[in-house]
Amino acid sequence: MSAADPARVQGAGAKPAAAAIDWLRPLRGAVASLLHGGAGVAQGSVHVRDAISLQRVQTIWVLALLPTTLWGIYVTGLQANLALDPAQLATLEGWRHALLRGLGIGYSASSLSACFVHGALYYLPILAVTYVVGRFWEWLFAALRGREIDEGFWVTAAIFPLILPATVPLWQVALAISWGMVIAKLVFGGTGMNILNPALVGRAFLFYAYPVGILGDKVWVPVAPEQAIDGFSGATPMMKIRLGAEQLSGWDAWWRAFVGFEPGSIGETSALMCLLGAVILLWTRLASWRIMAAVALGTIVTAHLLQLIGPASNPALSVPWWWHMVLGGWALGAFFMATDPTTSSYTNAGRWIYGLMIGALIVIARALNPTYPDSTMLVILFMNVFAPTIDWFVARAGERRRLKRHAN
Repeated sequence: MSAADPARVQGAGAKPAAAAIDWLRPLRGAVASLLHGGAGVAQGSVHVRDAISLQRVQTIWVLALLPTTLWGIYVTGLQANLALDPAQLATLEGWRHALLRGLGIGYSASSLSACFVHGALYYLPILAVTYVVGRFWEWLFAALRGREIDEGFWVTAAIFPLILPATVPLWQVALAISWGMVIAKLVFGGTGMNILNPALVGRAFLFYAYPVGILGDKVWVPVAPEQAIDGFSGATPMMKIRLGAEQLSGWDAWWRAFVGFEPGSIGETSALMCLLGAVILLWTRLASWRIMAAVALGTIVTAHLLQLIGPASNPALSVPWWWHMVLGGWALGAFFMATDPTTSSYTNAGRWIYGLMIGALIVIARALNPTYPDSTMLVILFMNVFAPTIDWFVARAGERRRLKRHAN
């Protein structure tokens, strides 16, 4: 008899103890399912056994995104609190400001809680709309097809708010995630069958349908111009790329960009936090180190080649690679979007080609595209289209090598 078995415990306290454990069993099962996969057990002659499951993969990806998410929330609130004119605080209108004043939180830029709460008031509505609208479409398609709703939406719901500015209207969030989920994923059959990343397709939808609010030509700080302090600058580091390396000089400025104190999309500000998440993905082997390394290599080589051309014709050609890696969406794209196992290349050689082209095209677009300074997300979406073709050529090359080796 096991002392831990409540069904065999004798005495007056046996029934209450058993009842308590029975009451906790559903919660324990839910936690186990979330962390260790589903409760189903394969029967028969199963040759492949692995503890990994879709639920566990989704959980690890969301946990890897957690440092970036928390930092993005904090910096969103910090940038807003720094930009607000102290003389305007008592007259600010809107439910966010009413809540901040009602709770007595205030707008202190030196207060961690004030910055985090202020940023959360912008992030959480975007996350809520993303989740509700995205799950609705998954439920609808599952009902029409007569099957259970899959669990492949967690990562999309976690990452989509991170690639948006805090100022994006919620109705645009609903339209964008609807377009991304339906056009890029559900019409292909659901999780694992899509060739395009749904979050990137939603971002591209906003870029082409509502470019005024998504272009990186202004500071994405959720403060109206009339509410900002005098001298509040509208130039982002991404726009300074257009002015050349002289505008980005100084290791102090680079360190601020690397840690994540510059404005931008919610989750694209801190290369450091993205790097911490990348370590989690690499340690759990859920992301390809080859793709990450290839994106970095493509960025370094292309930046050097453009510098050889000379900045006389275009100052943006003089920007070094270490600045490209800390600005805009490079880190989030290289570590979380380019490594999407569903939409990236499958072959090892294909992953090198895929990543090298992403890194090269990001630098080329930044240096030569006069209208959109950061094309990271669009470049990755562009390469999603070519990933199957790259794998096809890699596979055919391997087949020709094998035929040649065994020709005799």
